[in-house]
Amino acid sequence: MHDKEVNQEKEKKIKKEDALKAELEKLKADVDHWKNEYYRAYADTKNLRNSLEKEHREALRYRAEGFIEELLPILDSFYMALSNEAPTPEAKNYLIGFQYIYKNLVMVLENEGVKEISPEIGKQFDLNTMNAVDSVINPELKENTVTHIYSKGYMLHNRLIRPANVQVSKKEEAKKEVEKDSDKDEKKVNLDA
Repeated sequence: MHDKEVNQEKEKKIKKEDALKAELEKLKADVDHWKNEYYRAYADTKNLRNSLEKEHREALRYRAEGFIEELLPILDSFYMALSNEAPTPEAKNYLIGFQYIYKNLVMVLENEGVKEISPEIGKQFDLNTMNAVDSVINPELKENTVTHIYSKGYMLHNRLIRPANVQVSKKEEAKKEVEKDSDKDEKKVNLDA
């Protein structure tokens, strides 16, 4: 009986060892699982922090956008007033003072990252910085050439606040094509009647 008891003891030890090995493997798997969860949560937190920091930098960079939008009508008024000739010497003195104020205001805005978009007459229309509010037929100019500037545009750093409003040239053929299309439509209407 002694051998039988020894064998039973050995079997119990083996079973305990197997159970302990299985439990150890399960614990190692749990540790690996939670380690991965920790690293995933850490990475998500780091990404969130980076995203929030970027949004905060952007908010600080463009914090003045609303204020600048409210200043645009004032800048437009200065631009219109300064683009006219003074009829009298007294008015000329006032215009010199307004030019000084306008230059100072523009300088302060440039220090904040504002850039004027000043299209030039005779240059090609730029869809990214200009808004064509009117067109004029001029066969002498290339199509979409700036012919008149209604108002300047403004950018804050690399963000467009307001495009420049301009008039562009069109070729006469475009008008003739429209007339041909309208003639065709009239003929269709007459045929249908």
